[in-house]
Amino acid sequence: MIPLITWDWPDTPILIAGTILLMLLVRWAANRAIKYAVDTSVRQTAERNADQGTRAERILAHATGLASTRHEARIRTVGSVMRSVVAVVVLVITVLSVLSVLGFPLAPLLTSAGIGGAALAFGAQSLVKDYLSGLFMLLEDQYGVGDLVAIGGDVTGTVEDVGLRITRLRDPNGQVWYIRNGEITKLGNQSQGYSTGTVNVPIALNEDAEKAMGVLRGVMKEVFADPEWENVLLDEPVVAGLGQVSAGAMTIQIFAKCAPNQQWGVQRDILERSVQALRAAGIHGAPYVPPPASES
Repeated sequence: MIPLITWDWPDTPILIAGTILLMLLVRWAANRAIKYAVDTSVRQTAERNADQGTRAERILAHATGLASTRHEARIRTVGSVMRSVVAVVVLVITVLSVLSVLGFPLAPLLTSAGIGGAALAFGAQSLVKDYLSGLFMLLEDQYGVGDLVAIGGDVTGTVEDVGLRITRLRDPNGQVWYIRNGEITKLGNQSQGYSTGTVNVPIALNEDAEKAMGVLRGVMKEVFADPEWENVLLDEPVVAGLGQVSAGAMTIQIFAKCAPNQQWGVQRDILERSVQALRAAGIHGAPYVPPPASES
């Protein structure tokens, strides 16, 4: 039998008002702490990026999202989630505290809530897994909008939206994929760090390889100084040396360290300039071998 609720006037209303006021203060303090942490993180990141001294550090900071709104959006999203968690926790504690002051028996209520919570958690465990995975992906900055990623080795595409439950990306064929965050167990991000462009320049086997590499090193200095690649090339492209020798030709390899996914244009420009410079220096490329004549 549930006992009757009796008020001890005026203690009971005062206790209820005090409990509500205390919980409001706790929520306010927690929200202020979260806001301070978010603003501090955003400000420190902006200051750190402003101090990037070298060309490579500046380009990588911009490419990885540390110097863009992506970092701020990620931090503020996490802050919003934390504020929602604080609001729910404070509300539950406030309700239970008020019921306790009013004299409600909390044991049956907590038991029923525990059983219902266990049943709900069992039925919605995949949903909880999706949200937790999405939260950790945001915290760890595993990928963001605009990144080229490969998920599970089956789907490769550009990320269009990152939510706490679903990630949406578009593959090279234009097809849109919706992937639950809880199902992502393996992911490769081609847009973080840097990309390396590789250029193979063939020359005739009877040419002076050292002379050809000297010409190419001069070309690499010109490419690195070109304003077009100022925000793409991290370092001056390197003429590595001979990469392959075959019948009638040898190949000189060039490596260019670039911002993520920006190596394609650099490779084309390096190859075009290299061919023109070698031709101007009188160095012949690989000899043309005509296809065998067909028998009539």
